[in-house]
Order: sequence, then C-alpha cells, then structure tokens
Amino acid sequence: MSQLLNYKIEGEGHTTILIHGLFGNLDNLGLLARDLRQDHQVVSVDLRNHGLSFQSDEHNYELMAQDVYQLIQSLELEQYSVIGHSMGGKVAMKLAELAKEQITQLIVLDMAPVKYSQSRHDNVFAGLKAVLAQKPTTRKQALEILAQHIELEGVRQFLGKSLYNSGEHLEWRFNVESLWNNYWEILGWNPIEKITTPTLFIKGGDSDYLTTEHQSEVQKQFANAKAHVIANTGHWLHAEKPAEVLRAIRKFIS
Repeated sequence: MSQLLNYKIEGEGHTTILIHGLFGNLDNLGLLARDLRQDHQVVSVDLRNHGLSFQSDEHNYELMAQDVYQLIQSLELEQYSVIGHSMGGKVAMKLAELAKEQITQLIVLDMAPVKYSQSRHDNVFAGLKAVLAQKPTTRKQALEILAQHIELEGVRQFLGKSLYNSGEHLEWRFNVESLWNNYWEILGWNPIEKITTPTLFIKGGDSDYLTTEHQSEVQKQFANAKAHVIANTGHWLHAEKPAEVLRAIRKFIS
C-alpha cells in the first residue's frame, strides 16, 4: 500500500476536490475553497512532491491521478466534482479517466490536455536551486536570492509560501530535484480515452496555456466540454480574478 496524500477537508455538502499546480500546495486554491465550503464539502490535496505529502523520484500524471484516487477511496467518497489548476488540471483530467462513473463535473483551470514543448520554468528552477545551494537562514535572504533569477514579485511571493525552516536554514517543501528530473513528464501528456463527464475549461484571457489550436485535442478527449474565458487575466486566473472564476464554477456546478 503506498502512502496517502496530505489533505484538508472543510464544509459539508456535495464533495469538491481541489488540485493545485506545480510548486504549489493545498492552500493555493484557498480563495476558491473559502467560498465553496459554505455549501460543499471541499477536499484540498497536496500532490506528491509538494506540501506535506510524500516525496518520490517518480512524478507523472498516471501516478499523481492514482495518488488522488487512492485518497478518495480511503475517504469513501462516491460522487464528487474535481477542480484542478495547471499541472493539477492535468491530474484532474487523468483522474476523470480513472473515476469516470464518480466524477459529476470536471473543471480545468488554464490547462490543455496536450504535451507542451517549451520549457517555461528555467528561471524558477535556477532560483530554487540557488536557494538550496546558498542555504539562507531568513525569508528575506531567500527572497533576495530568488530575485536574482525571477523577475516577477508575484511569482517570488508564491514560491516563498513553500519555504520552511529545517532547523538550520530554509528549505523548500516541494522536491526540487524530482520536479527538475521529471520536468518533461510535467510538460508531457498521454491522451485519455474520450470521456463524457461534463467538463469546463476556464481560460485566462492573456494566457497561452490553452489556445484555439488545442481545441481539436480537447474535443478528441472530452465529449462534453465547454470553455469559458476570463478576460484580462493570465495563468493565475483564480488568484487574479477569484470572483469571476467562482461565478463560472458555480454556474457550471449548480
């Protein structure tokens, strides 16, 4: 029996499972959780190699979906909606193939069911590795090291949420080495067999993760898909425009 993922349950009602993206943790979709838990049971998970979940040399979508499915079985959940952002969106799509009878609605935030060919995180990995090498003892030092590699303040602040004090210096909660070694798995994708689960793709208007050229792949894998665009927002749409994202989610799951 492999290990169970770390998770948090809030609220009651129809269950909704929230799955974060790369370098994140179960608090990343917290703005969504706070709203949904008023009338849903919300299960937020830390994926493998992230947050307080177990670390592993292996990191791919089949395994990550299996991890989440195992947690769902241990919680004895029978029917649930799933919301995933970015890498978590791909985990959610794989999970929908595993649990097609159980998932009532699938919502994918700014991710396409395709293999991406371009590396988007070279500067992030450079910053993460620099922090590991330089072993800062304060948060301020760690963020200054990141700033030498990562221009965007918002990205540095987001990564900073996964710093913790190991007793001697600050370290990352996520497993930098495994994520680096498996980066092409994270960009990759093995198409799923076509499913009929009602699916909503919510796209950040300014993001290029989900574009019209991905439409045919979406249609090949999802028989029952809709798309919704949130204008003037990028890949972090749920953080930039939570009210608009929630409105689209609630309309879809009501």
